[in-house]
Amino acid sequence: MNATDRTPADLLRSALAADPSRPLVTFYDDATGERVELSVATLANWVAKTANLLQGDLSVEPGDRVALLLPAHWQTAVWLLACSSVGVLADMGGDPAAADLVVTGPDTLEEARACRGERVALSLRPLGARFPEPPSGFADYAVEVPGQGDRFAPFAPVDPDGPALAFAGAGELTAAQVVERARSDAATREYTPVSRVLSGLPFDSWDGLSAGLFAPLAAGGSVVLCRHLDGLAPEALEQRRESERVTATAG
Repeated sequence: MNATDRTPADLLRSALAADPSRPLVTFYDDATGERVELSVATLANWVAKTANLLQGDLSVEPGDRVALLLPAHWQTAVWLLACSSVGVLADMGGDPAAADLVVTGPDTLEEARACRGERVALSLRPLGARFPEPPSGFADYAVEVPGQGDRFAPFAPVDPDGPALAFAGAGELTAAQVVERARSDAATREYTPVSRVLSGLPFDSWDGLSAGLFAPLAAGGSVVLCRHLDGLAPEALEQRRESERVTATAG
């Protein structure tokens, strides 16, 4: 990645310029059997659409706080990078009552109702499908995002030194600090552009966020992101490592 990259969104733009067709996130849900593979270009398209939704329809501005009540999931990666693109703070598992906007999965809808601002719900069904019945009081992400633009330009430049990421017990990190820590982790773990990292860690800590998205992105590598990995038999896990050409495992 470019040495001048100072936000997670910058890292994604550099990855897109380097090789848009390579896989970036391969997602497994071992409770449903879902497998989704997203190239750099496909993930960047989802990020652009989501950033346009945030900035346009939802009217968030740099410095706003977005509570993300979401598991380790490919759509969570999209939201993290979309928040970075707009310049808003992504608060993983944050208090909805203290947020300007809440984004929730199906299991935390009631908790998310504490948000007095806009509320967005994700079904987390395979292939990003919509809810069978839209939850009352929430915009259905799968309904709202497809019509958004495929290219994104922020209304105001994103400040790399502005708050970008928060998670329980760790305070806040600026966008530049996220990139710096991701690069440091990638170097420590000896990730390279050919690294393919399998992670079963949740996104409720820096270790999970780094292994499941930021460090592989900073290294120019890719991630095999697994939800409900503890339900996978050891022989099936080894087969996955082989079939996905995994070079490193985290959790």
